[in-house]
Amino acid sequence: MRHRNKNKILDRKKAPRELMLRNLASSILIYEKVKTTKAKAAVVRPLVERAITAAKAGDLNARRGLIKVLLQKNAVKKAIEVLGVRYKSRPGGYTRIVKLGVRAGDGAEIVQIELV
Repeated sequence: MRHRNKNKILDRKKAPRELMLRNLASSILIYEKVKTTKAKAAVVRPLVERAITAAKAGDLNARRGLIKVLLQKNAVKKAIEVLGVRYKSRPGGYTRIVKLGVRAGDGAEIVQIELV
């Protein structure tokens, strides 16, 4: 029973799920908008928010923390140098989820998660 367990499993084991979400978070930071399913977008949103909040500090400690989480080096670089500066005065809420419709194959709800 999964009573009081709030994390989403997304029909994957722990390690593949975590790598998928880290990859998706890196893609969002690099391209600034990504089409994905509603469930994945809802799960990856806090990861992206925390990454941008850490990048706002802009110091070596923040960079090393982002390197642990994000897989691509250019995602870390962009988060520190571009996004951290852009959202310096914003207290939070860096992402937006826009509904696009349903996927033809399986009917999954497709959304676009983008940086505000």
